Amino acid sequence: MASQVETLIRSAVVKTIGKVADFNRRRLPRPTDAHPFLSGIHRPMTEELTIEALRVDGEIPAALRGRYLRNGPNPAMPPDPASYHWFIGAGMVHGIRIEGGQAVWYRNRWVRGSEACAALGEELPPGPREERNDAPNTNVVGLAGRTFAIVEAGGTPVELDHELGTIAHNPFDGTLAGAFTAHPHADPFTGETHAITYRSDEPNKVWHVVLDEQAHVVREEPIAVSDGPSIHDCALTENYVLVFDLPVTFSMKRLLAGYRFPYMWNENHPARVGLLPREGRGDDIVWVPVDPCYVFHPANAFETADGRVIVDVVAHETMFATSKRGPDSEKSRMERWTIDPVARTTTRTVIHDHAQEFPRYDERLTTRPYRYVYSIAIPDGRSAEWALADTRLFRHDLETGTTAIHDFGSGRHPGEFVFVPRKAAGAEDDGWLIGLVVDMNDETTDLVILNADDFTGPPQAVVHLPHRVPPGFHGNWVAD
Repeated sequence: MASQVETLIRSAVVKTIGKVADFNRRRLPRPTDAHPFLSGIHRPMTEELTIEALRVDGEIPAALRGRYLRNGPNPAMPPDPASYHWFIGAGMVHGIRIEGGQAVWYRNRWVRGSEACAALGEELPPGPREERNDAPNTNVVGLAGRTFAIVEAGGTPVELDHELGTIAHNPFDGTLAGAFTAHPHADPFTGETHAITYRSDEPNKVWHVVLDEQAHVVREEPIAVSDGPSIHDCALTENYVLVFDLPVTFSMKRLLAGYRFPYMWNENHPARVGLLPREGRGDDIVWVPVDPCYVFHPANAFETADGRVIVDVVAHETMFATSKRGPDSEKSRMERWTIDPVARTTTRTVIHDHAQEFPRYDERLTTRPYRYVYSIAIPDGRSAEWALADTRLFRHDLETGTTAIHDFGSGRHPGEFVFVPRKAAGAEDDGWLIGLVVDMNDETTDLVILNADDFTGPPQAVVHLPHRVPPGFHGNWVAD
């Protein structure tokens, strides 16, 4: 990491740039339409709720004992719609506690950063934090029996208690020196958790970060890059971590203009995937070109007997090319990439051509060949900004090449669904799919539990919430 002198210089530069950006932010043109990520289905919640003894249709499996958690942006104070971007809203974590076949409680709690604490009149929680990125809004995970809200680009992880209260801004008990990510990946065969991380103020480096089984950092290996790429996620194989260095990069021009999310499509930045040996040095990475596109989220990855690497991804033709308010995409599709590290080629094959996002799979098979990918549909066709307004969940069968569809019905919009196995060892579809579905017919929300081996059939159980939970980003089942 940077020396103390470098850190001080960078801090001074960042503060100066911040002052210019703050000045220009006040001069941005006023929008003439409703902000798409502050209105409609995305309208933020304005209070924290605790609801007990939730109504359930169907039968919650007795084997489920834990919490379904989901994180997403939810401003704690009314933002300026001229500069607001969906990705920078203060994090709000939603949770539903399941035990004994009952839905015991629902809670939603703001992650306590500067914005939420100011709005609620509370003192800031302890621990180091990035002032402009101190309420992680992207994912919430269980690590070593603890709960962390996390975000990319330099924000410190925030530890939460069992009931979603903020304990502290906690860089893994002081073991994390630099940035973290919204997408760590656990290797079920080694117990390690791997991530690729970046910071907006260090554009020429990203890092491979590894946590041990105690959620303590044991590796922070720098990797040289250029232009400040936004690397939202990574993928893991038995021998490599995959680094998606794609043409969305830091934009000083956009930052200085006053826009709060300073990343945009950069057609001059070469698209490539790095294969970094899991214990290798940064300069051991093998860079393999790929046709220009952007990937937020891969599904699983694995190696073939002849040394190639297979990774399944949702690939967008472009991203952040026009909109300054949220993700835009000319087209997305589920693809399989076959990466040959010897020939230095990447072959892209379409798995399913409809627009979609948030791919998940049975994570017991991380780094190994697998069969099923689950993703949510988003409206197809070219659009200036995402509309999370589809009603369908996809299951892609990678063996047969077919896609099954679970349609939740008119006005009912699913978010990311996570696979939860029924037992430690079992078939790949021997489990449940769990996720939130927003019903815009009456602005309520359901936690839906599907049987993965009866994907198109009726839900196993539905937990009813009497209010709309705005679409967020990522959720996980955190078992007791």
